[in-house]
Amino acid sequence: MHYAHSSSNPDKSDWQSLENHLKAVARLAIERASRFGAPAWGEAAGLLHDVGKYTLPFQRRLEGSPERVDHSTAGAHIAIETYPQVGHLLAYLIAGHHAGLANGRDVGERTPLELRLEADLPTLDPVWQQEIGLPGELEPPPHFQMRRDRGYFQYAFLARMVFSCLVDADFVDTEAFYAVHEKGVPHARGGGPPLDVLRDALNQHLATFKADRDVNRLRGEILSHVRAQAELPPGRFSLTVPTGGGKTLTSLAFALDHAIAHGMDRVIYVIPFTSIVEQNAAVFRDALGKHGKAAVLEHHSAFDAGDHRDRHSIDKLRRDSENWDAPIIVTTAVQFFESLFAAKTSRCRKLHNIASSVVILDEAQTMPLPLLRPSVAALDELALNYRTSIVLCTATQPALAETDDSERSFVGGLRNLRELAPEPECLYRQLERVSVRHIGPLDDEALRDELLATDQVLCIVNNRHHARSLFKSIADRPGAYHLTTSMCAVHRRQVLAEIRLALGDGQFCRVISTSLIEAGVDVDFPRVLRAEAGLDSIAQAAGRCNREGRRSTSDSEVAIFATANDEWAPPPELKQFAQATVEVLRHHRDDPLSLAAIEAYFRLLYWQQGPQRLDRHDLLKLVEDGRLEGLPFEILEQKFRMIENNQRAVIIPFDDKVRDALRELAYAEGVGGIARKLQPYTVQVPQQGFVALERVGAIAAIEPDKFGDQFMVLVTEDLYDERLGLNWSEPTYMKTENLIL
Repeated sequence: MHYAHSSSNPDKSDWQSLENHLKAVARLAIERASRFGAPAWGEAAGLLHDVGKYTLPFQRRLEGSPERVDHSTAGAHIAIETYPQVGHLLAYLIAGHHAGLANGRDVGERTPLELRLEADLPTLDPVWQQEIGLPGELEPPPHFQMRRDRGYFQYAFLARMVFSCLVDADFVDTEAFYAVHEKGVPHARGGGPPLDVLRDALNQHLATFKADRDVNRLRGEILSHVRAQAELPPGRFSLTVPTGGGKTLTSLAFALDHAIAHGMDRVIYVIPFTSIVEQNAAVFRDALGKHGKAAVLEHHSAFDAGDHRDRHSIDKLRRDSENWDAPIIVTTAVQFFESLFAAKTSRCRKLHNIASSVVILDEAQTMPLPLLRPSVAALDELALNYRTSIVLCTATQPALAETDDSERSFVGGLRNLRELAPEPECLYRQLERVSVRHIGPLDDEALRDELLATDQVLCIVNNRHHARSLFKSIADRPGAYHLTTSMCAVHRRQVLAEIRLALGDGQFCRVISTSLIEAGVDVDFPRVLRAEAGLDSIAQAAGRCNREGRRSTSDSEVAIFATANDEWAPPPELKQFAQATVEVLRHHRDDPLSLAAIEAYFRLLYWQQGPQRLDRHDLLKLVEDGRLEGLPFEILEQKFRMIENNQRAVIIPFDDKVRDALRELAYAEGVGGIARKLQPYTVQVPQQGFVALERVGAIAAIEPDKFGDQFMVLVTEDLYDERLGLNWSEPTYMKTENLIL
């Protein structure tokens, strides 16, 4: 008898047999890979992943021997021998099902597959061939469509998808075995209400909306028009609705209708900013009534699970359990896109659940330019071969369609992109609420005068330091407020509540903010000042002005200004956006937020960047050049970083709730629930600032023996100001004598 997993029972009566484990994983992998027409691939991967355990050294290891045994590479060899055409593709994921996908040839943190295949391995007991039977020849899934310009990218994508099926199946079966032995019962996973039940709940919620004003009637018309198109075949869609048109719930309604019509499994809502994930998830839960809590899974975390060596502990398995097995997922763009290019088992585990789903990209224009081409290629591949519908949902639609018109086509972009909204140009006219003009350069003194000349005004600048400085200049005047990501989310919510109350009561309200307020924050100002930025950002800023349409357009001004002070000049990447905006304004001065202006802006921006700068690391070429034997999985994971400044989370002890959660860590078995409680109390700090805070003892790890530096808390609370948030950047704060420990 050969075993896959052991228990503390020395007579082995309750050990899991290897045959049982391989066949169980194969069954689970077949189920997952069937979502995209590749059940035989899942079966082969499941049966071969642990074949290397049919050796005496591994069986001795289960009995307590300290010897290290490579049990993954044997299955990779068999895959190559059994499936000459595609076996090499299968070999990557079998060899990497523990450590993660490695490069084919290039040396990285993981040993390249090429070197793994050259290593000496223990002899397999031939009984494996009697206990498991491999499927016949593997071929690409039925209806798999190849693109000449990125065929190997598609093969790498398929490998990563099957890898997801394998690692999730392996985790689930292993979790079930250890859960029974460590806890006595298997850990319940997945589930949630059926999509038709959720649609009924959403319909009940939408029925409470009253068409008592023109804007509400228009929202109802948009909703009806978009939902009427749910029967359209799965594919690529755009939903171009101006701010205030109700696109959040409209997109959810379409997604549920569309998923039900085509037998799809879930809705994945991708949001560009962590700061509004909780806000949107709360909107969805409220709209779904009593089913909301069970239906909606938020997946975002400021905390890295770390490199825990005990792979088989219940805590480890549960930390990696976010496989998106829920009806509605609300996640961040970073989590979504980086997972599509990931190589680690925990990040890839969810990927198969993206297949046969509706993916809504909220504020689709925010995809970072240096990674735009590989990001769009991944979206197109999901729609092309994984029965996924992609919805680009925004008021400022990026020009990402690939068409036959060479002057208007985004090469390698989304084919057959269909618009869901009714006549977007008409919608823009009907929902037009602001006048926009450029008022030239303003130094901080002039900007301060502009702020104080208006009782209620929002000023959005391009960096935290400028926001802090400008706020200090008016802090002693009535109604001064400050919003920045230097504040934790709970703090920002409190300030926003005060701002909304002041606006509603007609009190003084002068808000200085970074661009975070543009991300779907529901506030309504009569005037907005916006530092030069991308035209899409200016359109988002305009969405905070006359949001409910209660004022005339002439009384609702969005004033764009250039920053006269050199120290507040935007960083190079933002400067490019601002320059493109200035160029477009020359030709669209009378209507700078029209759909024609937005399209011209994106086309200019993409043309200025050029193909190379839309794929900064040349990832697509790297994959094609590698061919099957040299696929650069680990390089892709390392280079595809949507946030490249390597920020770290600092927990702010802002109130009693967070202090209670921190105390729970002392006796916690698992940290998932606690991490969720702590998330709204974190501030993301650049690595340099984080190191400086740590060096002077301003932050410290909680329960470092259990969690390492996973949970870092601010212990010098004087560094967190009730109006300014966390200050990690001013040199005076970094001097030890100024710290109160």
